[in-house]
Amino acid sequence: MIRLLRPLTRAVTYTRWLHLLVGGLVVLAAATVHGVEDATARDWLVITLLPIPLTAAAALVPAMRRAEGLQARLMLFPGAHAPQARAGAEGDAPGISVAPSASWRDRGRTAVWLVVRLQLGWGLGVASVQLIGYALTLLGTTSESPDDDGLFLPRPGPAAWNALLLPLPLISLSVLVVVAGGLAAAAARSLLGPSPTERLAALEERTEQLLERNRIARELHDSIGHALTVAVVQAGAARAAADADFTDRALEAIEETGRDALEDLERVLRVLREDAEPAHRRPTLAAADRLLESARTVGATVDADVSGPVEDLPGPVSREGYRMLQEALTNVLRHAGPVPVRVRVAVADGLLTLDVRNALPRQAAPTGRGGSGLRGIRERAVLLGGRASTGPDDGEWRVHAELPLR
Repeated sequence: MIRLLRPLTRAVTYTRWLHLLVGGLVVLAAATVHGVEDATARDWLVITLLPIPLTAAAALVPAMRRAEGLQARLMLFPGAHAPQARAGAEGDAPGISVAPSASWRDRGRTAVWLVVRLQLGWGLGVASVQLIGYALTLLGTTSESPDDDGLFLPRPGPAAWNALLLPLPLISLSVLVVVAGGLAAAAARSLLGPSPTERLAALEERTEQLLERNRIARELHDSIGHALTVAVVQAGAARAAADADFTDRALEAIEETGRDALEDLERVLRVLREDAEPAHRRPTLAAADRLLESARTVGATVDADVSGPVEDLPGPVSREGYRMLQEALTNVLRHAGPVPVRVRVAVADGLLTLDVRNALPRQAAPTGRGGSGLRGIRERAVLLGGRASTGPDDGEWRVHAELPLR
């Protein structure tokens, strides 16, 4: 019994009732214009059908879909527009579009929804008036004569039975309100829900957000990881050398690397605050000398060969190439220490080629899998339509990437 009465305790039941009644006012306006004095069944049929063409025609206005979507969200699904729903909480989103009609299919679905709301609202409005009026008649609170009360239902019997009949119209009205509200909600989801184009756009937007989050994670990993690796290697070397001049140079290198890392961190934080720095201001391969010099300051011997018009590379290729080179050098310093490194950067035949080689550390057993940084190199290459490989090669550790320029 409690389960059956539960819908009557929810605010959504009454907001849906009100939403439908407002929609049915159009028919009431038509009835006022047509006149209902001594109206026959044929007159009522005309009154009911007359507003349909005008109502459907209103859907030709693209903004009508947006207006109906907003109303449906607020009235048919109260609570679904709360902050947690806007944030994407599962189960809260009502699945109602609030975008204007973008196609004739959207206009057609909106027209059907308007007609459904119109007829459901008119039918529910008539039933509400009749059932509430009948309940008042049973209570004896109406002063209208039986001939003038406007009720379509059978007249009450003897007054002694009225109290027993009173629950019937109230129960009937409650059932009608709950059922009509459920039908309206289902129709709204079907007719005002996102179109395939909107669903595809939402999916693309979500994909872009995930890609951006992954890019930010890689940026932090590459930039901060490189700076910390250089600082650790420099500090260890300075302690082992016990030389004042070397220690001064090491501290200077740590300071410069830390400053660069702070700049990168500030830029990433601006991205997270949705105040993103323009992409063209991110480091590119034109600044590769900074990376190479950073590796040299920790004692690594870097043999670098850069050929081709590196400064003319497309922005995305140059920026991702810089991060890939940074991660490759960081991987060398972290796992092999200050060992000789050969770096080849070549731009030719519509292709950017990166090749970084170093001797394998004796104490390490190469697995060929690499960590998350090396996996990030491969992911960057794939996103740009290229390919990358990392792992042992002829007694050396090799990072090799090829990125198309178009």
